[in-house]
Amino acid sequence: MKREYLVIYFILVAFLVNAQKSETTLSLSMDEAVNYALSNSYAIKNAELDIDWAEKKRWETTTMGLPQINADLGYQNFLKQGVTLIPSEIFGGEPGELVEVIFGTKQNASATIMLQQLIFDGSYLVGLQSAKTFLKISNLGKEKTENAIREAVINAYGNVLLAEESIQILEKNKSSVEKNFLETLEIVKNGMAEEQDAEQLQITLSSLENQLNKSKRLKTIAKKMLNLTLGIDINTELILTDNLIELADRNTDLNLFNQNFIIDNHVDFKLADNNVTANELFVKLEKSRALPSINAFVNYSKFANNDNNIFFSNYDQKWFDSSLFGINMHIPIFSSLQRSSRTQQAKIALVQSQNDLDEISQKLKLQVATAKNKYQFSIDQYHTSKQNLALAERIEQKEQIKFFEGLSSSFNLTNAQNQLYQNQRNYLQSIIEIINSKVELENALNVK
Repeated sequence: MKREYLVIYFILVAFLVNAQKSETTLSLSMDEAVNYALSNSYAIKNAELDIDWAEKKRWETTTMGLPQINADLGYQNFLKQGVTLIPSEIFGGEPGELVEVIFGTKQNASATIMLQQLIFDGSYLVGLQSAKTFLKISNLGKEKTENAIREAVINAYGNVLLAEESIQILEKNKSSVEKNFLETLEIVKNGMAEEQDAEQLQITLSSLENQLNKSKRLKTIAKKMLNLTLGIDINTELILTDNLIELADRNTDLNLFNQNFIIDNHVDFKLADNNVTANELFVKLEKSRALPSINAFVNYSKFANNDNNIFFSNYDQKWFDSSLFGINMHIPIFSSLQRSSRTQQAKIALVQSQNDLDEISQKLKLQVATAKNKYQFSIDQYHTSKQNLALAERIEQKEQIKFFEGLSSSFNLTNAQNQLYQNQRNYLQSIIEIINSKVELENALNVK
């Protein structure tokens, strides 16, 4: 019976462990990783908050032209009332004499409610336009962030795959060299090879072990970096479902070279163009400061006076009404050319933003040409590296055969092995270059 309980216990423990593991494990393809990051990365969350902030700012600006209602409550208690001297003859006294008089009650209370409405203000109208432009810029900022996140995720995902593929190749190389080393030791014992042949292979083996350990550490860091880019805990177990070799073929898209570049749709151009619009509004804002502003208001007040502080307990307490309606007009007349100076500054900033727009247009065109050239080179380099790797593998295999047949030296074998290892690295790096240069070209062309 006790044994059955133990079996059930271990089954439950295994179930709980697997359940916990599934909660902290994430399996993603490259496309899934991009989509995940576009919803969960820290930069995207902040970009969305920027949009929310801009929305609230726009409403704040809008409310400045809407009715404003305020209430004021007041209470005064004269600890020592002021004394006024008036001619005594008012009360029938002698001319030339003064009488001490205290006006008003010791305490008074008031309640006022006021409605204010902006009728006209040029800066308010410009402010509304500016708030809309700022919101648009915030949305464009999110779009630019999405492009950057997409590129960062693809690069980070590729780096993890590169580390994994490097580990597999290094383990294969290590196993091969280890086998050669042990066989060479036996040959040396039999006196059919020199000791330095084994030592040469031992050097190669030690170097491979170091590189393998380094690659394993780099894989750990690369995974944490990818997790950070995705917006998840860096210790979350992440399983990549894509294969590096398959990604090389999927990311070879010659149609990109024929893709039309519409500069007006590029996010960087739209940002620069909106910056021009914003500076045009700043010019309007400075000019509007010379226009009059008109405000209207109406209020209603109640006042009470008392010497005994019984405003609300005394039903005989009188409250006196008062109401006022008015219109204020503020007319700027002369500012010692301050407004003119600020307007000129705004115009200079506008010209600068127009220059920036022209510059970004040229930069974007150059960026597309550069990205296409880089992508073409990466494709060519990939095919060349693939061919060179096949050649290096054949050369290394031939050198191994010649070495164990006593027709070649360990030095030649080591050179062939190092050449193979270098071509393996070049091949893997060429795949990463295709992936990275493709997303770079897509961002340059504004292709999603």
